[in-house]
Amino acid sequence: MRFLTKCPIKIPVGICCIAFVISCKAQKIRSDDFTSGFSFTKGIEGPAVDAAGNLYAVNFKEQGTIGIVDSEGNGSVFVTLPKGSTGNGIRFDQAGNMYIADYTGHNVLQIKKGSKEVSVWAHNANMSQPNDLAIAPNGTIYLSDPDWGESTGRIWMVNPSKEIILLEENMGTTNGIEVSPDGKKLYVNESVQRNVWQYDINSDGSLSNKTKFIVFEDFGMDGRCYRKFVHYALRKRNRNYRFSHRNGFR
Repeated sequence: MRFLTKCPIKIPVGICCIAFVISCKAQKIRSDDFTSGFSFTKGIEGPAVDAAGNLYAVNFKEQGTIGIVDSEGNGSVFVTLPKGSTGNGIRFDQAGNMYIADYTGHNVLQIKKGSKEVSVWAHNANMSQPNDLAIAPNGTIYLSDPDWGESTGRIWMVNPSKEIILLEENMGTTNGIEVSPDGKKLYVNESVQRNVWQYDINSDGSLSNKTKFIVFEDFGMDGRCYRKFVHYALRKRNRNYRFSHRNGFR
């Protein structure tokens, strides 16, 4: 296993600010409070950052809201979602528009840049949730859709006509989902089964060449992100793993 040379990185995540110091021998992690305690409910999910550096997460103060936190850790309610809607994953497209996975309303919600008006971008009552979402560079949205009671899951795609189309079913509990920066790969993890799957994204947005990317030996997985490396959050173990194709885990 190879590590990078020492490089401190400070990243605001949810209610904490995590400082990473990576050396050739070990990784040192320090976690500090970023927001005041209990600013969010226990249903806090979906941290995402806009171009101005503001952090957003769902369920600020109460369920059914989206909170905004500035660079100093000051939080407030950004919007209250329509009755019957509860957000989970949040993502921004390249134009700065926000998209929210509404798991109780079975919607993808949109808030346009510079606005606080919430609209339904796409709806499909056949979904169990959705849980998390990912946006490809061309604007295609992918959704993970777990059924926690049955330990199963599906993957959906929102096409240019705003239709939510089923891409794969009979999976494990699909949760974290992300598109590679070049838009060529989709990664989906199954929380209970601890698998991470990789797909090729075809020109029409469909998926092919499914391969098992990683299997974790213990604990469950939650959200994920992909910048230069693939990052995984492991629930119950309170750890974040970084993976590169060339060097493996870090």
